[in-house]
Amino acid sequence: MGIMDSIDMGAKALQVHGKRIDVHAKNIANLDTPNYVRKIPVLTAVDDLSFHGLMNNMKEDVFGVGTLPYLQGGVNFSGVVEDPTLGQKIYKPGHPDADADGYIRASNVNAMVDIADALVAQRAYEANLALVNISKTMAQRALEIGK
Repeated sequence: MGIMDSIDMGAKALQVHGKRIDVHAKNIANLDTPNYVRKIPVLTAVDDLSFHGLMNNMKEDVFGVGTLPYLQGGVNFSGVVEDPTLGQKIYKPGHPDADADGYIRASNVNAMVDIADALVAQRAYEANLALVNISKTMAQRALEIGK
């Protein structure tokens, strides 16, 4: 993996973790919105790093037995899924979103969970920003050596 590959991987991760932060911010903003369903971001690895995935990659390279294949690594933002837990039912017969019995469904967002998840996403964002900055510094130093 070259310096530019690490910068590209860091830049992709910055986009992914930025989207994670956006999803959690939207959840927190809709904490008191009736019928709002919490969204959960889904991340997937670029390469299959499981034992089964590594063995499948190694069997394709018969002459490279015992060596690990080159894996690019990284993460993808695969979208969001809705949290299946139901919000609390609240009796408000005059509310426009009330059902036939006069109940509305409160948001199922737990502020503490989304704040904690947003902090984890922020730390991942900061770590990848540091990766990009370190790789940039390494590239600049390599250019200075050539002078």
